[in-house]
Amino acid sequence: MAIREIKLMGESVLRTPTEDVESFDEELEELVEDMLETMYHAQGIGLAAPQVGVSRRVLVVDLGEADEEGVGPLALVNARVLESSKEKDRAPEGCLSIPGLEEVVERPESVTVQGYDPQGREVSLEASGLLARALQHEVDHTDGILFVDRVSPFKRKLLMKKWKKSRAELDREAS
Repeated sequence: MAIREIKLMGESVLRTPTEDVESFDEELEELVEDMLETMYHAQGIGLAAPQVGVSRRVLVVDLGEADEEGVGPLALVNARVLESSKEKDRAPEGCLSIPGLEEVVERPESVTVQGYDPQGREVSLEASGLLARALQHEVDHTDGILFVDRVSPFKRKLLMKKWKKSRAELDREAS
């Protein structure tokens, strides 16, 4: 297992829809293990393969102490949201690929997600609350969508301004 570099907003891999996984093999197992280790190291609750530079439809989620349903670490391959509730939920979201930014995002309160586990067994999962939000966020990553795309144009503009400022500060500190 290895901690991989998390790609930051601006890198094209984050904006490119991913390819489906076709081989459920050791390479996939290693990717999932590395993604979990990377997510834990970064203190996140979800991570998608594009965030570690791999353009494949793979995601991991672990709500940790917030896991009320006892789902534990979850790895999904070729996951897609099949159904979404009409009821909406608004809550703050952040992203490991956009550190330091957070904004309230409206998403369906509950979803049904279908995909495969890393061994190739079909998985169908009904989720609500934080788990539903995390799954939708990570599935978005596999479609080349970031949470900043889910806010109003005005808020997106403010977030982008804040992002550019924080990147410029980091660049100054690094030099």
